[in-house]
Amino acid sequence: MSLPSFSRVPAPPDAILGLTEAFKADPRPNKISLAAGVFVDEAGRTPVLETVIEAERRLAAAAGTKLYRPIDGEQAYRDLVRDLVLGAGHEAVTSGRAVATQTPGGTGGLRVAADFLRQTGSGVTLWMSEPTWPNHPQMFAAAGFRVRTYPYTDETGRRIDEAAMLGALSDAAPGDVVLLHGACHNPTGVDPSPELWRRIGDLIAERGLLPLVDLAYQGFGDGLAEDAAGLMELVRPGAELLVSTSFSKTFSLYAERVGALIVIARDAAAAASAQSHVKIAIRVNYSNPPAHGADIVRTILADADLRARWEVELAAMRNRIKSNRAALVAALESRSIPGDWSGIATQRGMFALLGLSAAQVARLKDEFAVYVVGRGRINVAGLTAANLDPFADAVAAVIKG
Repeated sequence: MSLPSFSRVPAPPDAILGLTEAFKADPRPNKISLAAGVFVDEAGRTPVLETVIEAERRLAAAAGTKLYRPIDGEQAYRDLVRDLVLGAGHEAVTSGRAVATQTPGGTGGLRVAADFLRQTGSGVTLWMSEPTWPNHPQMFAAAGFRVRTYPYTDETGRRIDEAAMLGALSDAAPGDVVLLHGACHNPTGVDPSPELWRRIGDLIAERGLLPLVDLAYQGFGDGLAEDAAGLMELVRPGAELLVSTSFSKTFSLYAERVGALIVIARDAAAAASAQSHVKIAIRVNYSNPPAHGADIVRTILADADLRARWEVELAAMRNRIKSNRAALVAALESRSIPGDWSGIATQRGMFALLGLSAAQVARLKDEFAVYVVGRGRINVAGLTAANLDPFADAVAAVIKG
């Protein structure tokens, strides 16, 4: 016997992580990577938050155990995360119809959601925005969904095409799953207005669709409550939906792989039943979750002082990203690069989409050692005083020809 023959053909590299590997191997001294979605400070480092260091100190002093955790995670963590996302006083929380589960990052939350839906007989069609995070299509296709897309932005990549988006979703059949970015859309940085969120919620209710909200960046846009405002338009009385959240970015816990899946059912009994199936999906996949990252998040959220200090650190990261957006717009406009770049300053979160062609993206990498994703998705958080001008010069060169 031998391995399958197809395994002998090298697979293409991941759209984002593959670029990171190529960047590391690039010997050019002035190379720039804005591909990976990680926050960096002005020195280009991704530091550990002070509140995380303090939480780890407390955990080490407590000398806890390394026993297996429950399949769906510790209850204290689950409750704190649910309350962070929805608000402790929200009807879905107080009624018991929102139940959280610890997952290995937001990616783990999405995959658990996909497996839970498929094993319990959901519709086979899942709709996602075009463009979206590159891992979304392959993840849901691998789980057995038929993936369809709805238009999201216009040709510039910097404005939502509301008519096209709602028109496409009007064709979705009852029971179809709709994947939505809760805040800080990846890759565009363009989020629906409050009015558009209401219209999306109305359409979902009218068509009998099931929302799955990817909320990977709560707090990186305008604030914790502000970034959940769109989600709140969907969590209507009796409405059912799923939410995947991540703490990689907002706690800078990239390597710890800590996140959650929240199932919101029509009532507490339905939520408890759904949770039993979520646990089956986990048991046959990774059995139970890792402890350390969740313990850090729990320690911070459960302590009023630590939480307040974390929110200050979160605001500092958010404000740096906003400052970078303004600086990027100024740099692009000062070089008289064709196009309207002003919208980048008002977008939210880590990412912006420059709307470049494949040839222009290739030129950035080959001629200027500048690494970006797809049509020119950049991590705005990766800009520094040292790389902003060289980056803007490279963009000007490839766009002006």
